[in-house]
Amino acid sequence: MSRELWLLRHAKAKRDDLIEDFDRPLKKCGKQAAMKLGDWLQQQQLIPDWVISSPAKRAMATATRVLEHINALDITIISDKRLYAEGLDSLKAVLANCPANAQRVLLVGHNPELEDLLVYLVGLDNLPERGKLLPTAALARIIMPEDWTNLAPTSGQLLAIIDKQSLESASEHPCDEEK
Repeated sequence: MSRELWLLRHAKAKRDDLIEDFDRPLKKCGKQAAMKLGDWLQQQQLIPDWVISSPAKRAMATATRVLEHINALDITIISDKRLYAEGLDSLKAVLANCPANAQRVLLVGHNPELEDLLVYLVGLDNLPERGKLLPTAALARIIMPEDWTNLAPTSGQLLAIIDKQSLESASEHPCDEEK
């Protein structure tokens, strides 16, 4: 079995000038999107065995909600500050520290870092043409080499990008309705 990296951008969060960026909570539609993604992962029998999240409130809430919906509350979410506005090299360092026996690693974080990592690992020419590569609550699945200690550009292969648009019917847009 090949090792997989799953890049999950946090779900939609509230914007409020009175709340620090780090402390922004999920919007109702963000909670629903994380739930739907967790339900989809459960249906596909895709369960991560190692989960690392940005310590930002919206990222931890996204990770927690996804794990709740795949019935994987026994998996510990590792909070790592290097996933919050630290750049591509920090994300690669986080991956280098993942245990070699972790076959499905879920990284929950933010843009632009997650998109930068996706482009680095897969290569721009191997990505689908779309507006934003990783909108909120989007999950990229990447087949990775066995050794993550020194990842080279284009060392991964994109399996899929799953986002809320692909998980909900065309008539359902809870984030558009909510202000």
